[in-house]
Amino acid sequence: MEPPRHEVPTPPEALLRRYNVSGPRYTSYPTAPEWRKDFGPEDLVARLERAGARERTEPLSLYVHLPFCRSLCWYCGCNVVVSKDCCAADRYIDHLEMELDLVSARLGSRRTLSQIHWGGGTPTFLNEKQLERLWRAITRRFRIARDAEVAIEVHPAVTTSGQLTLLRSLGFNRVSMGLQDFDTRVQQATNRLQSPEETRALLEHARLLGFQGVNFDLIYGLPHQDAEGWARTLETVLSMRPDRLAVYSFAFMPEVLKHQRRMPAEAIPDGRTKLELFRAAYAAFVSAGYQPIGMDHFAVPDDELSRAQAERRLGRNFQGYTVQAASDVVAIGSTGISDVGGAYAQNVRALPRYYARVSQGCLATERGLALTADDQRRRAVITRLMCNFWVDLGPDADGYFAPELERLRAFEDDGLVRRSGTQLELTPLGRLFVRNVAMVFDTYLAGAERPRFSRTV
Repeated sequence: MEPPRHEVPTPPEALLRRYNVSGPRYTSYPTAPEWRKDFGPEDLVARLERAGARERTEPLSLYVHLPFCRSLCWYCGCNVVVSKDCCAADRYIDHLEMELDLVSARLGSRRTLSQIHWGGGTPTFLNEKQLERLWRAITRRFRIARDAEVAIEVHPAVTTSGQLTLLRSLGFNRVSMGLQDFDTRVQQATNRLQSPEETRALLEHARLLGFQGVNFDLIYGLPHQDAEGWARTLETVLSMRPDRLAVYSFAFMPEVLKHQRRMPAEAIPDGRTKLELFRAAYAAFVSAGYQPIGMDHFAVPDDELSRAQAERRLGRNFQGYTVQAASDVVAIGSTGISDVGGAYAQNVRALPRYYARVSQGCLATERGLALTADDQRRRAVITRLMCNFWVDLGPDADGYFAPELERLRAFEDDGLVRRSGTQLELTPLGRLFVRNVAMVFDTYLAGAERPRFSRTV
């Protein structure tokens, strides 16, 4: 018997030990450790030209990476540049404009955008003049579809009402606010300081301006998080009732991210405690009327994400869950990742190298991967599992995926997966382990030393 809809099943301790392993989050497939250094700027040019040869009215997605932050959050795994002076962004915008010229020239007449996402870093590190300048740089080179999803990530502690008003007037209609946790001790341990009051004020201003799909980001598994403090944060969040909520598992990887060593490792919750924090968030949000979306998102019932998942047409790319995912995603800025023309391509990280490449009239690609037909088929399976907890493997599944279906028997025996012919569906318990199920279809994990990933629970 399945638990009530507002509860998350509690996995037995043996099951938790078995499945709480290192594994990818599958923001891409194949995952980033498989990308190659011998995929360079010339390869991306060819892929952009392939994308440009498609129907000119077929829309694109555009991601802009803005790495600047006023201070470093010690849990952060993103590419950031810490500065107190917003003028530091002027040179960066100069080079974004150069890169836009390089990219758009290869796309020919295919210039319509159905999705724009500005991420970081903290995009609202830019002042109003810089924000408008960057927007005009994009709209001079691309057309924006009438129903485009135009989103930006903001930090409520550094974003002004004037910035938000300007962004709305330019055409932005989605905003995602990072808050992580309102508990003071957690905020001090992670160097992420903001109050509920400034968060609520920005949310109310966004609503007044007409932003849709306003999202809050939370993180569970941070130092000093416990049931009592987390419950207070959840109560405060629900009192604001954003349209969407994302609740991410904290990936503690101090060997890779040295700044994470500034946090007290002994205060980080263990796997069972982390799971209970997630279960508490799930129960609170679903009881309050939110629909669970994918593996770690929630949305009010009339939100477009909820409707898309109910119809099994929810999509996902590097910017998150979406209903406007285009066939090609073009990214600009340091570490920007394009998914274009059947290949992934990532830009260099260090700003001096990024500036040097672009100013010489060269794309800043540092690594990438051309997907095979098998990669693309497996990517489709993994994406559908991660988005809709369901997939139809196709009429030849018994032959093509015979080894995977054999490995899935153990998941069926553990009550995580139901199989009906060529269709797979995750049970409520199985949704906790969706990454583990997706890993079954990942051929790059088999027979090789597994790259360093975060824990799956």
